[in-house]
This record gives sequence, C-alpha cells and structure tokens, in this order.
Amino acid sequence: MDKIKFIRTNTFITILVLGSVLSVYGQNSSKIIEWNKAADSSINAMIQNYWNSKYLYFNTDNQEDTLFQYWPQAHALDELVAAYKRTHNKKYLRYIHKWYQGVKQQTGGMFINNYYDDMEWNALAMLRAYQVTHDQKYLRTVNHVWKNIQGGWSIVAGGGIQWQKKSSNSKNACSNGPASILASNLYLTEHKKNDLKWAKKIYNWEKSTLVDSVSGAVWDNISFKGCGVSIKKNWKFTYNQGTFIGAALKLYDITGQKKYLNDAIKTVDFTIHSLTQKGKNILKDEGNGDGGLFKGIFIRYFTKLILCKNLSKKKRDQYVNFLAHNARVLWLKGTNHRNVTFGSNWSRNPGKKVGLKTDLSGVILMQSAALLHNRDIIQ
Repeated sequence: MDKIKFIRTNTFITILVLGSVLSVYGQNSSKIIEWNKAADSSINAMIQNYWNSKYLYFNTDNQEDTLFQYWPQAHALDELVAAYKRTHNKKYLRYIHKWYQGVKQQTGGMFINNYYDDMEWNALAMLRAYQVTHDQKYLRTVNHVWKNIQGGWSIVAGGGIQWQKKSSNSKNACSNGPASILASNLYLTEHKKNDLKWAKKIYNWEKSTLVDSVSGAVWDNISFKGCGVSIKKNWKFTYNQGTFIGAALKLYDITGQKKYLNDAIKTVDFTIHSLTQKGKNILKDEGNGDGGLFKGIFIRYFTKLILCKNLSKKKRDQYVNFLAHNARVLWLKGTNHRNVTFGSNWSRNPGKKVGLKTDLSGVILMQSAALLHNRDIIQ
C-alpha cells in the first residue's frame, strides 16, 4: 500500500511541477515503460552498433568511422560494468576483459594519454571493473595511471590539475572533478590516507576556484598566459556539474560532513533549473562530439544523489520526477527504435547516424532508470 501511495504521489507531483507532461507525450503519456528491457536493449544495441570485434574497442560512430577515441571507451566500459551489476549476465564480463585487451593495445600498453581527464575516466572505469571482476590487473593499471595523473598538479593558479600535458595554460573542471572522485574511490578500495588527502585537496581547489558560491554553477576552466588569469564563467556544461556533484558525494560518503551533500544539492538545483530546454524540463542539447556525452555524465552522478539515504524526501521526489521525465521523453520521443540509438536532443529522433559519445548519454539514462526502478523509486 505504501508503494502505491508513493507512486501516486510522484505522479501528482510530476503533473504539478512539469506542467505540460501530457502535451509532451501526447497519447503516450500513460504508456508503461519496462525500464529493465529498455536498459537491456540500450546496452546490447551499443555493443551491436559500435563494438569493433577485430580491434576490441568501441568505434566512433555506428556507420563507418572506426577511429579509436580514448575517453568514450571509459564510459562504454562503465556501462558494461553497470549492466553486469544489474543483470549478472556473464556476457558483459567477457566484453569487459576484451575491452582491456583492445584499449591497452591502442594506448601502447600503458593506458597513458596527453589529456588528464581522459586518463581519469579510464582509471575510474577500470576501478569499477576491478570491483566486479576482482582481477588485479585492473587495480594495478589504475594505480599506474593515477600516479601519472598526479603529475598534472602544480601551484599555478593556486593548485589544480591541468587539462593536458603539452599545454599547461589551463586548469579545467573536467580534469579536477573526476580526479577527486578517483582519489576517493581509491581510498575506499585500498584505504591509503594519501588518496583521501588528494581527493580533498583537488575538491577544495575546484570549489574555491571554479564554483559559483551563490548558484552552485561550475565554470569550465581557469586559463593563464603570462600575468593574465581568466575564468571561463560563460561556459557551463552539464558534464562539469556532474563531476563536481560526484566528487562532493564521494567525500560525503567518506566523511559524513553535511557540507559536501549541500554542495552537491546546490549544483544539482542549478543544473535542473538552468541547463534545460526551455519549457520542456529536460536537459539541454549540448551538441554531438564531446558534448554529446555531457548529459550522461551528469545523469550518472545525479542518480547517486537520488540514492543518497540522507537526501530529504522533498528533494528526492523532485529529483526522481526530473530524471523519470527525462527518461520517458528520451524513450518515447528521442530514440530510434530500429537500432536503439539516442541523439543529442532527447526529445527528437536521432536518425540513422549516431556517434558513440552521444549514444552513451542515452544508455546511461536508461540504465539509471532501470536501477531506480529496481530500487522501487520509479515505476
């Protein structure tokens, strides 16, 4: 009875908050979506559409571009791990191990890259792979990459990890948020105090340098040439909001200090009020290419906040309705069901050609919806 009441309450809130749900969905507004089936078809289609069986990595798009791109490989691996954890289907384990072989070969056997954020993402994904496989090769590789990442820290601009190795004139949210998450995850895995120190140090620098203390907005980067320093305050991407939220939540899990939870909530509230399509209450279109993956990264850490046990019921209801609304719009309006692909605009069918990075955002959202459904949080 309590579950029925919870679902009815959520539906009522959805109608009040989202306003024009019926006009968005039309006759499909009452359609029941089986979220586990949606998630299964999404991850399986990702494998079918992008997996390169010869070189053991994911191609750039679902047509003829087989170029290896380093950072989306991490998110594809992340979703393989998520699918295995959700379904316990061993076929995903096989792809996880094949992924390691293929990506290792493409990176000269070292998993090292010129961009610190790219390495951070792959280290994060491999650490998750270690947690489900218990294969030490993943943990050894993560520690090797993490040591390389630490070399990107300097006292310029007060600290922070620079964006890339060859050019040290920019320190970005994208190279610091994931680094703090990685340091926290390593601390939780191996309990090395130095990793926790790194997590806090990176987080504190990003918060003091790239986060608006009033709105919670995360700016993109601080750049410097000679004596000039400037912060790119007009660049606000869902990607950067998501990684800062993730870093805050990890430190909250470790320390129990409410300030971290409050930071995450403030940044989420900024995102869902300011980085959405006007009048639709869905995350904005940030283009294809790298921008296509931005929303998925936000959704990944937004979902973790929804699952935080100390989040207030009022906030959880609000956030659940936002995520469920985005998932419904994407599945009913923004999915090409012939090949189960997703575009950069979640309210519009993507057509035939779709890039891996753009598609991944949709895969992440479908798996998040299934996870929340399995926890009796959404229908």
